[in-house]
Amino acid sequence: MMQLVNISKSFGRVQALSGVSLTLEGTGIYGLLGNNGAGKTTLLNILTSRIFPDGGSLTLDGQPMLDRDEALSQIFMMGELNLYPEDMRVRRALEITGYMYPRFRMEEALALGERFGLNLKSRITALSTGYRSIFRIVTALSVHTPYLLLDEPVLGLDARHRDLFYKLLLESYGNDPRCILLSTHLIQEAEPLIEEAVILQAGRILRQGSVEKLLSGAYQLSGPAGLVDNFLGSRKPLAQTSLGGLKTVYLEGARPQSCPAGLEISPAGLQGYFIALMEEEESKC
Repeated sequence: MMQLVNISKSFGRVQALSGVSLTLEGTGIYGLLGNNGAGKTTLLNILTSRIFPDGGSLTLDGQPMLDRDEALSQIFMMGELNLYPEDMRVRRALEITGYMYPRFRMEEALALGERFGLNLKSRITALSTGYRSIFRIVTALSVHTPYLLLDEPVLGLDARHRDLFYKLLLESYGNDPRCILLSTHLIQEAEPLIEEAVILQAGRILRQGSVEKLLSGAYQLSGPAGLVDNFLGSRKPLAQTSLGGLKTVYLEGARPQSCPAGLEISPAGLQGYFIALMEEEESKC
């Protein structure tokens, strides 16, 4: 179990994280969601001791984890940066990774590379943006550390390769259940994978919990604007959109069993729920 308690981090006058507390259990796929600048990458970098918090504590199985080799060996982070020498070729980089991570599976990496069409002889820096992401994906899925952090893993990938990544991630998790923390802007695509959601906004956790529980307490109501307004009464929606004479609103709370004729109640998807929360927060500013 990885636990973060009251983590804070600032860069000059910018408060990147403020009072973030989070528990990651031994297995599960967590979605780390937030707009640009919400603090997602800062949080991931703190988890891997690439940067250090200004305050708070981090423990792994009850032991302090900051800048401890024993703890860091349990974590692998896939980020945008290339941490290998610029002239290194893909296959050699995979071999080097195997020296650093005892659980790394070279045969699996080669098989994944083949499925993606990754050129193992190419220099990493000669790869396109999409294939650099694929190289990082192949590496990340093959290390098999107990904790896997994925920061925008599908950056630059086309639709076909994104779909393949999601399938391979589920396949990898099914064969070797572990704790996976997935940071992504493509919420609708990733929703079928995510079991637990952590929603960051301006450096604070806005919501966290199982996707099922979060969405069971939210719903979408749509129909003619007048009917929607009458049904709402004094209730304030999380967010609302209007098009012509139609209106759609997002609400938190138990979903009504019925509604007046002309209105439609439907479940709130994770992306719609996220957008509604962001719009509600912006309306407070």
